[in-house]
Amino acid sequence: MNIFGFRFANIVSCVVFSLSLFVVSIANAALEIEISGGSAQQVPVAIVPFGQGATATQDNISTIISADLRRSGLFRVLETGGVMNHPTDIMQIKYPEWAALQAQAMAVGVVETLPGNRLKVTFQLADVLKQTQLTGMQYNIAPNQLRATAHKIADVIYEKLTGEAGIFSSRIAYINKANDRYALRVADVDGENPVTMVSSKEPIISPAWSPDGSKIAYVSFEKKKPIIFVQSLSGQRMVLANFKGNNSAPSWSPDGRKLAIVLTYGANSQVYTINADGSGLMQVTKSSAIDTEPTWSTDAKWIYFSSDRGGKPQIYKVSSSGGEPQRVTFEGAYNVSPRFSPDGKSLAMIRNDGGKFRVALQDLSSGQVQILSEGSQDESPSFAPNGRVILYATRAAGHGALAAVSADGRVKQRLNESGGDIREPAWGPLLN
Repeated sequence: MNIFGFRFANIVSCVVFSLSLFVVSIANAALEIEISGGSAQQVPVAIVPFGQGATATQDNISTIISADLRRSGLFRVLETGGVMNHPTDIMQIKYPEWAALQAQAMAVGVVETLPGNRLKVTFQLADVLKQTQLTGMQYNIAPNQLRATAHKIADVIYEKLTGEAGIFSSRIAYINKANDRYALRVADVDGENPVTMVSSKEPIISPAWSPDGSKIAYVSFEKKKPIIFVQSLSGQRMVLANFKGNNSAPSWSPDGRKLAIVLTYGANSQVYTINADGSGLMQVTKSSAIDTEPTWSTDAKWIYFSSDRGGKPQIYKVSSSGGEPQRVTFEGAYNVSPRFSPDGKSLAMIRNDGGKFRVALQDLSSGQVQILSEGSQDESPSFAPNGRVILYATRAAGHGALAAVSADGRVKQRLNESGGDIREPAWGPLLN
């Protein structure tokens, strides 16, 4: 949903409707990523070009791994082109040569052809200083799984060297508007392999991933009013909410059994919960104000939401079973779009910072707030599954674009796609 419910109301009143087209297809353009900044202490790591057994399609695996690690901002990926010895197995490593390059860790591997049009990818990670193996993996894959396997290897390296789960195998959803059409797209976290899930002449807004990553809830205007749909990644979809008035802002409960939604069922926008099969509608907030943009706490006990019940938009929380709301934000005159960090300790939001709408992060225990983004029209924050990065929508060169910032504000990324406006990102969960 846009920065606040008032903008959503304007969209509802101004749209001229026509029938939509429902499709699942491969998109043409991938996101291009620009990175700036980095962690104060980056781990120097060498990703040695993987040995190749057969085809030229295999020469990108080490490049993909290196790009993943660079984007995290936590690693300094060393240039290995000038090194004569490119081992493909840990037993071949000449550790003094790599220690001289200041490498603390290094990855080696090989891609081999198997019968039946299969590939075997072998990977090992070594501690250069201790001259020992940290971990190793072997994958038997189809050729079209090579990029996904590279992301898995990057996840393994990230987790082994940081102690936190990697995010490179996760996916993102976003809305692209181009040539007077709206498209809900799903892409790899590096912007590659974009797939159009739904395309329409009318607005599509508010994508939200189910906790298991198998479905996306979203709002479509294709039936001459905003209706909430739930769609599987394979393309099957169902109407979740098509009540009188507007149906908007879906948010999944942590167990995936319910969603918080916003309805104008009886009056102004109010927060409700509904079972994932469309049954069990229950009103959670009751006021004469606009209550919108709900999000669940990680323990599912609370629903946080944006409201102007105090005169200006602020963030409140209410028991997920209903009750009297409590105000959460007190610093600043405008705070909306709450989103919980995966560990439940922080709340991302959009704050009016001197007339500029920016991503802010509030520590829930101390109340301390940090402004993270630098744009003037930033919106729709979404946490990475490990909580390290926040993805959001911004404006660049007059167009909508996606951007990301690390939770400490040090690493910033811009994700651009030619030929359209991009908005309303949602970062999917980690998949087993």
